[in-house]
Amino acid sequence: MAAIQPPLANQSRLRTGAALMTLGGLAFVGYAAVFLVLNFSGAFLELGIGPEQVDKGKAEIEAFSPQLSHYISHIHIALAGFIAATGLAIAGLAWYGVRRGERWAFATAVVVPVVGLAVALPAHYPWGLATLGHLGPVYLAVLIFLAGVAVAYSGMRRPQ
Repeated sequence: MAAIQPPLANQSRLRTGAALMTLGGLAFVGYAAVFLVLNFSGAFLELGIGPEQVDKGKAEIEAFSPQLSHYISHIHIALAGFIAATGLAIAGLAWYGVRRGERWAFATAVVVPVVGLAVALPAHYPWGLATLGHLGPVYLAVLIFLAGVAVAYSGMRRPQ
């Protein structure tokens, strides 16, 4: 897919949309950083997850099974890495591709978080893990990103 040369009126929307998409991607990176820090803090559990959702803390998990504690920690670290990598990919695609009207970059920047969220989000609901403190920051990042998608898309459309 080739880059488009939008009319001057659309270029502003394209730049604004790309900037919002980039901000949404960077918000995912920030969420991942918090996720990583909490893994090494006394909290151990993810952002927004507390005793109402998980009735055992870090010390109790370690006392029950140090190997289980290490396994949970490694999952937190790996997930933080993948969330951060996804956010960086979104930000890079938006800033360097979408801003120039690259349709392939726009499509990829939209598909990547859709796939990640479609896989990750549903599992939060059956077990009561979809707290506002836990998913609220993700939903805020998604709203910022989607606003950027809408604005950028309007800037990429060809005049009729």
